[in-house]
Formats: sequence, C-alpha cells, structure tokens
Amino acid sequence: MAAKDDVGRRGERIAAEMLAREGYTVLARNWRGQGGELDLVALDGTTLVAVEVKTRTSTRFGHPAEAVTPRKLARLRRLTGQWLTAHGHEVRPRPHEVRIDVVAVTLPRQDAACVEVLRGVS
Repeated sequence: MAAKDDVGRRGERIAAEMLAREGYTVLARNWRGQGGELDLVALDGTTLVAVEVKTRTSTRFGHPAEAVTPRKLARLRRLTGQWLTAHGHEVRPRPHEVRIDVVAVTLPRQDAACVEVLRGVS
C-alpha cells in the first residue's frame, strides 16, 4: 500500500468524522460510479452533499483544494447524478437540494490536522 493512499484514507476518515460532528449524516464512502468515485456522500439537513476530500502533508505544492479543477467538478456533478439515480429513493428525509463541498485536509508531521470545508463549490 502506497504512503499516498494511506494519507488519502486518513484524510477521508478525518473529514467524515468532522462532518458527522457538524451534524452531517454520512450516507456513503468511496462510492464508485461510471467514470469515477465520490469520496463521501452526506446529508446536511435536507441537502444532499457530494464531498470531495483532498489531503496533503503540506502546502508546499499548493493548497489541497487547488486540485479540484473545473473538469473534476464536472465529474463530481455527473457522479452525484449517478448516485442519486441509484440511491436517491433510499434517502430520508428526501433531499431538496444538492451541493458539492470540498474538504481540504493538511496533515503536517508534527502538528494537528488542519481541516477546511469549502461549501457549495461550483
């Protein structure tokens, strides 16, 4: 297992735990659709949220959220539609809105993780 994969998994776990503490209900983790994966799918009240988690050990090569490009956002929108088609009927309460959030996690070697949530990325 590559160290990069371990960093990514740790970031996703940290993000899921933080979102749960903020009142989100995590519905799915690492859901694979045609053409990609949604890191987290969650419910924030009556809003369905597709969450892209970007994790880095430093900002030396840029902020983690900078890796979410317009092309990546288009893929996330497409995958969110696939998820809704496959699972939307199971979600209670029924979502009234859909949004994409990005959670940027920085994991420095000696300090605590820095977690930033960017809500409603478009």
